[in-house]
Amino acid sequence: MRGADMTTFDQIEPIVLDLLETKREWLKTIPWLLVNRDLNGKVRLIAPEEISDDPVGRQELEAMAVTLAERLGPHSYPADKALLFEPDRSVVCQGAPHFRIEDHENVWVVDRLATEGDWACITPVSSGAPRIAFYSIKGGVGRSTALAVTAWWLAQAGKRVLVLDLDLESPGLSSSLLPPDRQPAYGIADWLVEDLVDNANDLLLDMVATSGLSHDGEIFVVPAHGVEPGDYVAKLGRVWMPKVSFGGISENWSKRLRRLIDNLETRLAPDVILIDSRAGIDEVASSCVTDLGAGLVLLFSLEGAQTWTGYRILFQHWLKRGVAEEIRERLQIVGSMLPETDQIEYLEGLRDHAYDLFANALYDSVPAGETFGERWHFEPTDDSAPHYPWGVKWQRGLAGLRSLHGRLAVLEVPEVRSIFGPLLDGITCAVGMEDRNA
Repeated sequence: MRGADMTTFDQIEPIVLDLLETKREWLKTIPWLLVNRDLNGKVRLIAPEEISDDPVGRQELEAMAVTLAERLGPHSYPADKALLFEPDRSVVCQGAPHFRIEDHENVWVVDRLATEGDWACITPVSSGAPRIAFYSIKGGVGRSTALAVTAWWLAQAGKRVLVLDLDLESPGLSSSLLPPDRQPAYGIADWLVEDLVDNANDLLLDMVATSGLSHDGEIFVVPAHGVEPGDYVAKLGRVWMPKVSFGGISENWSKRLRRLIDNLETRLAPDVILIDSRAGIDEVASSCVTDLGAGLVLLFSLEGAQTWTGYRILFQHWLKRGVAEEIRERLQIVGSMLPETDQIEYLEGLRDHAYDLFANALYDSVPAGETFGERWHFEPTDDSAPHYPWGVKWQRGLAGLRSLHGRLAVLEVPEVRSIFGPLLDGITCAVGMEDRNA
């Protein structure tokens, strides 16, 4: 097949949905059906074992398998291998992202992925200290600088702040909050590797350092690696591994990371936890945004096609997987690195593009500014809306993490407020804290 006749990955779901529609009434009579998409993007059906002994049911499923093989081509197993029977749906789904197909109450898609990151698995907001994830589609947007300044600001107000550098593949946040002589012996990557062999508990106290910038509060910094990184590349290749107990129970790396944060929170009793996420759409970023219990996820944005294309991919994924309502109230656009000139026009462009994105994927189909029960939609110019950017100005003296520690040591509150005011005000309000820096 060539050109328009070629069946590609993106055509799998439309073809499967079309087939399911032709069998809608019959599908209501069976307990469940799984559409299994393997690591290579090849599809097969998995049905309850009891149907294998039912001539009518088996004939229906075999006919579906034949149709899938014909229509999906290279993205289906041959018809005689495109149908499996299993006794327990939950066992088949265990450990793999899966979601119910809209309008089919008993049909699920199971997606076997090469990584364990799952953007559609939204962990409940942590019941402990507020957790705030600093995230961006692209790097180089001032995200880590903004996090360091936020930690400084909250500590100035007397808060105990725990800072986690989870940008493991591009570490460096700790250098903005700690001078070289205060860097701890170990970091998050060390803990994740040692945890695989039950050797991590003794590292906890040696992977946290307090920043001299703390003033009235405390800033606890947990870096990606220790003062001596060691064989960091080799460690980085292992941090994503699941931990398998002697009983065969697997704990994925994201759950291990959540366990680490819970332990640190118990020991340090912070008022706020700030998480520096990896940029992009990968398994590390997925965990930081959806799986660590963050109640506020800051989406750092520059006005441009790269920003909105990336966020559109992510928002559409949430919409398609049926989790938009679970994540949307945690999100907040941050307009980062605002130019020195034409700031009003720049912010308006950011706001309008962000509104289009939220309105098409995350807001409900009700009139803007009105609510119907739990359905909601904001006016484009509503400054309380998640699409309305919290602005951060570009400032030459804060442009590099390497020199940031020295600058933070001499910063004054009025200067910080002039650059980061809307962001800091928004965070202060979101976590329910009184702003003592005002």
